[in-house]
Parts: sequence; C-alpha cells; structure tokens
Amino acid sequence: MGASFPYRDNLAPDFAWNEFTGAVGDSVTVLPIVVALTVLTDLSLTFVLLWFGIFQIVWGLYYAAPMSVEPMKALAALVLAGTVSVAEALVAGLFLGVVLLGIGRTNSLGRVSRYIGSPVVRGIQFGVALVLLDTGLSLGLSNLPLAGVAAVIALAAIALGRVNLSALAVLAVGGGIAVFHTGVPTPTLPSLDGLFLLSPSGLAMPAFEAASAQIAMTVGNAALATSVLMTDYFDRDISADELASSMGVMNLAAVPFGAFPMCHGSGGVAGKYAFGARTAAANVILGVGYLLAALVAVELVAAFPVAMLGVVLAIVALQLARTSLRQTEEYVLVVGIGVLGVAVNLGVAFVVGIVVWLVWERLGAGRSLVRFSWLG
Repeated sequence: MGASFPYRDNLAPDFAWNEFTGAVGDSVTVLPIVVALTVLTDLSLTFVLLWFGIFQIVWGLYYAAPMSVEPMKALAALVLAGTVSVAEALVAGLFLGVVLLGIGRTNSLGRVSRYIGSPVVRGIQFGVALVLLDTGLSLGLSNLPLAGVAAVIALAAIALGRVNLSALAVLAVGGGIAVFHTGVPTPTLPSLDGLFLLSPSGLAMPAFEAASAQIAMTVGNAALATSVLMTDYFDRDISADELASSMGVMNLAAVPFGAFPMCHGSGGVAGKYAFGARTAAANVILGVGYLLAALVAVELVAAFPVAMLGVVLAIVALQLARTSLRQTEEYVLVVGIGVLGVAVNLGVAFVVGIVVWLVWERLGAGRSLVRFSWLG
C-alpha cells in the first residue's frame, strides 16, 4: 500500500509501487536524446538533467497528473545532425518559449481547434508512436546482444503478468552493466561549464528556421495530442492552451541557464501510463531521480547501454499506437498522417493532416466525425 498525501481537487499523489514503475516510462523518451546531445556538444548533462528533474516535479504537481517533460525533438535532431549549433538551438528555444506562452495566454489553440478533426490528432499520436518505434529499433540494433537481453527480460516480466515491472527490470540490469563499466558513482560538485551557453552568435537565421521546424510538431504533439491523451488515460481536462503556456514558461525560465529546450509530449504520457503511473507521484519520483543522477551519477547515466533503452521505447511505442487506433474509426487518415510523420516529420504531417481533414469534410467524405474541443 502506498503513502498518499492530500492534494488539490482530491487528486493525491500516491507513492505506490506502480508509480515507481510508471516513472520509468517517460525517462526512455528523454535519456537517449539527452545523452547523445551532451556527448556530442557542449551541453552539460548535469544541468540538462537538473532542469528535467525540476520541471518533472513542477508540472506533475501543478497538473496533478503524470505529465511528461521531454526534449524538443526536432531541435535535438537538427543539433545532432550538425545543421544548427547549440547556441542557435537555445535561441530557438527562447523564441519558442515566447511564442508558446503567447499562444497559451490568448487561448489561440482553443479558437482554432474547430478546424482540427480528431483523426488529425490521433494521426499525430500514431506518428509519434512510429517515430518512437523507429528510434527504439535503431537503438536496439546498435548492440543486438544487449537488446536481446532486454527483450528477454521484458517478455519474461510480461509473461508473468508483471507488465509494469518490465521497464524497471530492464533498467535495473542496464544500470548494473553501467556500474560494471564505470564503478559505483560518488557525489561530485557540478562544474559550471555548460551553465551559460547562450551566445549572440545564436541570433542567426538557422535559429528561426529551426524554431519553425519545431513549432508545428510542438503544437500537434506536445499540446493537442497530449491534452487528448490526458483525458484518455487519466480523465484530466487539461487544455492545449494550458500546455502551451507551461511549455513557454518552462523554456523561458530554464534555457538561459543550461537547459535544452523542453516540451510536453504524448510519447512520455503513454510511457508513464503503460508502466503503471496514475498520479503525480510518478513525476515526483522521476524528478527526484533526475536530480540525484545529475548530482551523483552523471557518468553512470552516460554509460547506460542505450540498446536496452531501445527495447523499453518500443514497448511505449506499441502502447501509444494501440491507443491512437483504438480511439478512432478513420484508420486510413490516422495511419496516413502517422506514416507521413515518420517519413518526413511530424510538423509537416500535422499541417498536411489539417488540410486533408478540411477537404475531407468539405467534400462530405467524413461520416459525422467527432471534433475535439480543447476549451471544454
């Protein structure tokens, strides 16, 4: 039995075992990207993890639900590909912070939601699932023996009826492997390197091009799709505009001080749900875990076998794909948007999906499709 503490709206964080297993679900959408970014750039893993930890706790308690906090993936991909510099990505994150806060505070998404049909949002969810599955398989292929070990562990847990424990078991074994290579971590004072990476050199056209590449993906997945998924899984009425505002606040507060641009995301929410999270306790647990890792075990995190994370990520992807298809009858449109998202990018898929949806309705092809209203 977990220990519960009273909280607003009678939605208490419940520190039961399933919240510990559920906390893992969001981390697998974060750690592979964060480790890659900090290994290949001047970003500090310590400060990046610190900010993820802080905002896991802040938004979990604020929304009284297992809210996700993830890196902005389009920006991360551009940095990893060498298309934009870290300074340009950080300027893009600040710019997006201003834009998202403005969108949220003016309830702009609520006003345009009537133009966005439910199949578009479900298609973005399906696209996120495909992206996560592709990433998971790619990570797994980087070390097939370790991926095989992780798959056996996960399947054994599932066969024993312990689905929630599958991710935690994989992480425990992966952590043991990392300790074998790095030794037992010891507390160290974080270096200030990586705290102030904003630079005037980032004020360049690539920064704003990167922001434009990210914004549609953020609105479609991190705001609209996440809002819908919070209703699907946790019966929480959290509007897309609220989520846009919180993403704006998060980036304006953290990006100047060592954070990589962050957002919410349906993948992280699906991950938490898949492994048992039902309350904000999962966010508190994961947030504390990030903070401890940042201060005590940065080398351990950097050494964690990402091939094993890939297996957990694939499980999360299948959970999200199942939800997106279960909640719609317009499979062709949903799958089409999702496939376009993984083939090109989710931002393009979101915009194309809206156009197709509007034409679909104008031609009368839709069968009284239900629109979501994010204003309630």
